[in-house]
Amino acid sequence: MALKLDIVVIGAGQAGLSAAYHLKQLGLQPGRDFIVLDRAPQAGGAWQYRWPSLTLSTVNRVHDLPGMSFAKIAGGDDTVKASVAVPHYFAAYEGHFGLQVLRPATVGVVCERGERLRVEADRGLFSARGIINATGTWEKPFIPDYPGRESFAGRQLHTHDFYRAEDFVGQHVLIVGGGISAIQLLDQISLVTRTSWVTRAPPCFREGPFDQDAGREAVKLVEDRVRAGLPPNSVVSVTGLPLSPAIIAMRDRGVLERQEMFSEITPTGVRWADRHSLDVDVILWCTGFRSALDHLAPLQLREESGGITMTGRLATQVARDPRVHLVGYGPSASTVGANRAGGAAARELTQFLGAVDD
Repeated sequence: MALKLDIVVIGAGQAGLSAAYHLKQLGLQPGRDFIVLDRAPQAGGAWQYRWPSLTLSTVNRVHDLPGMSFAKIAGGDDTVKASVAVPHYFAAYEGHFGLQVLRPATVGVVCERGERLRVEADRGLFSARGIINATGTWEKPFIPDYPGRESFAGRQLHTHDFYRAEDFVGQHVLIVGGGISAIQLLDQISLVTRTSWVTRAPPCFREGPFDQDAGREAVKLVEDRVRAGLPPNSVVSVTGLPLSPAIIAMRDRGVLERQEMFSEITPTGVRWADRHSLDVDVILWCTGFRSALDHLAPLQLREESGGITMTGRLATQVARDPRVHLVGYGPSASTVGANRAGGAAARELTQFLGAVDD
């Protein structure tokens, strides 16, 4: 027998907790009107899996969840691991607002059952009038398929698998990718062993402040894509990389000698189109993640382009099925964007379902 609710929130990271908070503020009761399912064993979303060297001083930024300050919970110690501080904050947040997250609960599939949606999880069956999906990207690391990848005799890892730089001492590590994670790991690993760096496009380093107008314009570029049904680009792909003191120090020690992307992988390394090659021991793919949406496949939300056409004020509502909202997808795939999207999705979905007054 499926438990009947108005809304099921899938995922309890920044976006999912924000959505749950706003649902409660709108008058819906946790456990009666909505439930939050999370596959992780404890609070913290993807933060609990981040590498130990990512501390509060090196993380890009941790934004407050609505209604509770992160700084008051975390204290002022910037040396604390992000994988400890953020889960502690999320757990305190869940408890303070009584959000009643069911975990670990892995959702296998969501499918239609007449006017309702059936959510099948390993912790039970749920029948919902609407879904707020906040499963993020951490569970779906992306590695591009280059010729010869299966032939490489060394190790291949993804950002998802990184633990500490010292694991690579004495090895030549090739870092692939031009995002923030690639830069952070290149910095750490280059301090203990030999590194090389390749990217598809020349990295764009941004000097000076990044004001709110620039941020809104960057998010709009991503939003325009999802409203057109195209696969989203990452926000950082349009914002560029901030030229921080750490990046300047990397440049001064010659670490940022970027090479163009190779054309194939060999048993001992990589080879470029002009046939010159490089032998390496490890290929570290810092090539990002894709949205973890496989459980929604029966709903047939995707367009032929591979994207999902989004609508709504902050592009969280799925055009093909307005009962489904995606938060942490496309323009809301950042902590500050996830907060705003969680609130918008909660308001729009409850109004669409008639669960609260307009």
